[in-house]
Amino acid sequence: MKKFTVFLVLVSSVLIYTSCDELFGVSEEFGLSESQVAAGLKEALIVGTDTAVKRVSAEDGYYQDALIKILLPAEAQPVYDKVQTIPLLGSLVDQTVLAINRAAEDAADEAAPIFVDAIVDMTVVDAWGILQGSDTAATSYLRKSTFSNLFDAFQPKISTSLSKEIIPGISAEESYEKVINTYNSASINGLLFDEIKTNSLSEHTTNRALSGLFVKVADEEQLIREDPAYRATELIQTVFAEQD
Repeated sequence: MKKFTVFLVLVSSVLIYTSCDELFGVSEEFGLSESQVAAGLKEALIVGTDTAVKRVSAEDGYYQDALIKILLPAEAQPVYDKVQTIPLLGSLVDQTVLAINRAAEDAADEAAPIFVDAIVDMTVVDAWGILQGSDTAATSYLRKSTFSNLFDAFQPKISTSLSKEIIPGISAEESYEKVINTYNSASINGLLFDEIKTNSLSEHTTNRALSGLFVKVADEEQLIREDPAYRATELIQTVFAEQD
């Protein structure tokens, strides 16, 4: 009985070792330990997120990028389409769109330390799963683990930016609120036409700013995975070379 028990323990040990080797056993396949692979992935993500943050935080990082440019809330667009037919008010709409994109650009640099903290805290299991995951597996991981903190960091700064005057006596936030509140009042509590629910420009801008940021993080992740020229260190090159 004792011999049989010892045998089971030995078999279990072999199975555990084998399963761990299959999961983390990059020593043979990669020539690296699991901790080195995790370190290489973390280096790559820090480089990629830093590049993405710098892109969107630059002037016109959002405003001149058609893919992530922030427009007014979709449900409010019909109102602004009518407003834009009036010369003076049309200019106000343009100034508001510029202001919300500038607000996003101003807030974007808040993302860098939040990304770094999330990457540093990543486990070896997380890193290995990301490495063998889809082309945007890391972006999905970061979105899930950082979105709440990013929102909390972005919104106050965006709100402050949107409180600045875009024309004498009126800010982007005030301009938007006045137009929407007037429109909603005219609807008689939605009886004549649907009310517009999005009456916070800062919340809308924050959500769109984060969506745009993660678009750029995904772009950087795909470049690092697919193009050796974007692998900034020797360790990153070694880790991702085995995935090519």
